[in-house]
Amino acid sequence: MTFTSYLADNWYWAVAAAASGGMILWQQLKEAGSAGGLSPALAVQLINKDKAQVIDVCDPAEFAAGHVAGARNVPLAEIASGKGLPSNKKLPLVVVCTAGVRAAKAAAQLKQMGYENAQPLSGGLKAWREANLPVDKA
Repeated sequence: MTFTSYLADNWYWAVAAAASGGMILWQQLKEAGSAGGLSPALAVQLINKDKAQVIDVCDPAEFAAGHVAGARNVPLAEIASGKGLPSNKKLPLVVVCTAGVRAAKAAAQLKQMGYENAQPLSGGLKAWREANLPVDKA
């Protein structure tokens, strides 16, 4: 029996294997896309255990309306200037915005600037609030 005749006789097993492998790959890619950032629980661990700094990249008005307790406001447009960022580039940074999109962009930019431990908060301030974590208002 050759391999091609085996496949012809058992094509349904090949289809099932390919489908299950595809579903596993899809799940991994989906998780990698959404896990492009920290969950609120992991962010809290970094803040408490590793003294991570929280950098909020929202505009000042958004920041004043509500932000992660203890966060520094460095709007996305000002990240490149480095003003307001910690001088220690090895310090872990949790980057936050309203929903997580700007935070992901800022974290990528921060990594290019040498802040290797910059990570966005997945889901942004919305996810932080849904986890019932402290929010300050300016």
